[in-house]
Amino acid sequence: MIPSRIASRQPTGLRWGLLGVAAFSFTVPFTKVAVGGLSPLFIGSGRAVLAAVLAAFALALTRQRLPYGVQWTRLAVVAAGVVIGFPLLTSFALTTTAASHGAVVIAMLPAATATAAVLRGRERPPLAFWLVTGAGALAAIAFASMQSGGFGQVHWADLLLLGAVVAAAIGYAEGGLLARELGAWQTVSWALVLASPLMVFLTAVSVAQQPPSGTPLQWASFAYLGVVSMFLGFFAWYRGLAIGPIAQVSQVQLIQPVLTICWAGLLLGETLTWITFIGGLAVILCAGAAVRVRLRPAPAQPSDLHTTKSLQPAKD
Repeated sequence: MIPSRIASRQPTGLRWGLLGVAAFSFTVPFTKVAVGGLSPLFIGSGRAVLAAVLAAFALALTRQRLPYGVQWTRLAVVAAGVVIGFPLLTSFALTTTAASHGAVVIAMLPAATATAAVLRGRERPPLAFWLVTGAGALAAIAFASMQSGGFGQVHWADLLLLGAVVAAAIGYAEGGLLARELGAWQTVSWALVLASPLMVFLTAVSVAQQPPSGTPLQWASFAYLGVVSMFLGFFAWYRGLAIGPIAQVSQVQLIQPVLTICWAGLLLGETLTWITFIGGLAVILCAGAAVRVRLRPAPAQPSDLHTTKSLQPAKD
């Protein structure tokens, strides 16, 4: 009975995840627009400050209970990944690389999220999972190398993007688990509030070094990054991951690079070459194969067996 209930909830999780991915698909193009006039440090930290203000108001108005004990440590992991790591790394990377290129490298994120979920949880994936995940990583690195002038010449921006993938994957996996305890929007809100002192400091540093001065379009892009990419988008995304399973819901991320590349072409006028499409297809196919491999559940622990028995209806 319990497995059937979980299975019936999966389409709901996928729909929430799809809504979050649709919101995130504009992040790379709008970051590319914003870095045209605003410093990457200001964009990466300032968007988190804007989102943290909204989060603090939401938490205060709804009188949410404070997290306790180890939940603060887990929130720090979420904050390090999705509030600090991913925004800053992508902002600096997109100062020198095209949005379409960044979208293809970030296409590793679905497999990386599934891997982080496996390592964080108790699943025991078959060898095929690790083989296709490794193939996806190699495909992304090969694509980045060819775009940067040949193998062995990976640009520093590609390393930043790969670091952003790792940071986001860890933050997604931990946040998805924590959302089952705190709630979806509460998790991202507490993570934003927790990281706000550091992000306020970095924003102040960036303003002192280079006072922000952008066009209305660049400021509008910055506002989207703060309100949607850093806040509202996570309402849907963490809700989907909380319903889970995380490895399956992360599959919907496969359409994110496709959408992002389309937005880069339509909004930014970037030229989409065959190398971009072939590289993107290779990474997406590898990532798709990785997250579709059936995960073998870990052997039930005595405590799990006790819990399962307690959930069974009593016999007359």
